[in-house]
Amino acid sequence: MRKSKKTSENNFFERFANAATKFTGSSVAFIAATAIVIAWAVTGPIFNYSETWQLVINTGTTIITFLMVFLIQKAQNKDGKAIQLKLNELIAAQQGASNRMVDIEDLSEKELDQLHKFYVTIASLAKKEADIHCSHSIDVAKQLNEIKLQKNKHFKTDK
Repeated sequence: MRKSKKTSENNFFERFANAATKFTGSSVAFIAATAIVIAWAVTGPIFNYSETWQLVINTGTTIITFLMVFLIQKAQNKDGKAIQLKLNELIAAQQGASNRMVDIEDLSEKELDQLHKFYVTIASLAKKEADIHCSHSIDVAKQLNEIKLQKNKHFKTDK
């Protein structure tokens, strides 16, 4: 089976981005950047601290910063996705865990805030438990809520 040109280009970019990320996060890269700045500063008197001398470092750092923003974002996106997949695997593998938490990162900010409030409530309930091994989950909370609603429904019809 032959790889398409686009796949080959994606693999090249992926390899390049991974290598660049590794290098730019290394001690060697930091030392090289520091050496460049020191060399630039030392050459100041030679060039009489001219505007061109200043422009060299300003332009260089601006270009590097511009490119690094995208490189860092790509690395963070990849790391974030890998962490989400690992967490999804843990949730899916854990018996009794709510599968609703898989792909939770796709929820809106408002929905995430609602879930956060729910977990704050669960945490406060857990603190009140005498048994530290007592567990609360969304499913248990939902079942308890349904039981409560059923009781209220029967209570209202009995009156």
